[in-house]
Amino acid sequence: MSSNFGDKVKISIFGQSHSDAIGVVIDGLPVGEEIDLEAAQRFLDRRAPGKNAYSTPRKEGDQVRVVSGLFQGRTCGAPICAMIENTNTRSKDYDQLKDMPRPGHADFTAEVKYGGFQDHRGGGHFSGRLTAPLCFAGAVCIQILERRGIHIGAHILSIHQGKDKSFDAAEITKEELAEIIAKEFPTMDEQAGGEMKDIIQKAREQGDSVGGVIESVAIGLPVGIGEPMFDGLESKLSSILFAIPAVKGVEFGEGFGVCELFGSENNDSFYIEETGQIKTKTNHHGGSLGGISSGMPLVIRTAFKPTPSISKNQDTVSLKKGENATLSVTGRHDPCIVPRAVPCVEAAMAIAILDLYEIKGR
Repeated sequence: MSSNFGDKVKISIFGQSHSDAIGVVIDGLPVGEEIDLEAAQRFLDRRAPGKNAYSTPRKEGDQVRVVSGLFQGRTCGAPICAMIENTNTRSKDYDQLKDMPRPGHADFTAEVKYGGFQDHRGGGHFSGRLTAPLCFAGAVCIQILERRGIHIGAHILSIHQGKDKSFDAAEITKEELAEIIAKEFPTMDEQAGGEMKDIIQKAREQGDSVGGVIESVAIGLPVGIGEPMFDGLESKLSSILFAIPAVKGVEFGEGFGVCELFGSENNDSFYIEETGQIKTKTNHHGGSLGGISSGMPLVIRTAFKPTPSISKNQDTVSLKKGENATLSVTGRHDPCIVPRAVPCVEAAMAIAILDLYEIKGR
């Protein structure tokens, strides 16, 4: 299994859901960057489980231990290696899944691909648990990007039928992003957030789950970030966003909505501000033209499927007996992973953007 990403700034994520520890190695960071580990921990705490009624009851401290790569609080040129211990595992909950794969999970495909040698406990290396080290790497990259005037944030745009209002794609400030990030349940409309919580609770009571959409943005990107053809903004960011478990769709700017527009409606007219900066009056292109940053906010929407681990009876098969079977998943699972996935999306964006930023700086 290879879980590596990046060209200039590279990350390698290791571990399994129920292994002794999980972690990440980050290589290629610019030297001399001060890293606030307490701030990185606070970022990681935003995705930690067991904190509220709409997340899994599995409680993990997710305390990061950095074992290399920093000297006197700054990057020293050596790879950063960070580890997080798994302290609250219940592996017996997954005994039957070795024989009966869960619908919607990687149990079946991993069993075939790795010949039964994969760690099936808690989803093993395919588990959303691996987004914890992803978030730490992202938190490091966010601190470096912010010193370069680039800010990243996200909110819950929808959960099932509950919907929040969207960002103003043409005008977003870092203060607005900071206000949203500070919320326990990050929506712009408090009433919409309350409706989403009710939807999650009803799904939990019914032994079911729901999915949703996260809308994220990066502001302050200079013009010219992105490398055509295969390392453009859309290509690079889609690659890492789709690595987050349960992501099933990614769109930029107007996304699929452009299909309903005329070219005259979709094109964003250029103009020159009083400062002399060239901008667009609208931002249907979402901050990327030809895979290269335009200087406008980079706007992304990421779709998450409903959590596949549900207690309702589902049809599956017994691999040992070679016959149809029925499965009810036990254990501790989120009725909706979207709230905890918000920092995961921000982290993934930060890693990809810093990688492209450093490539441009060569």
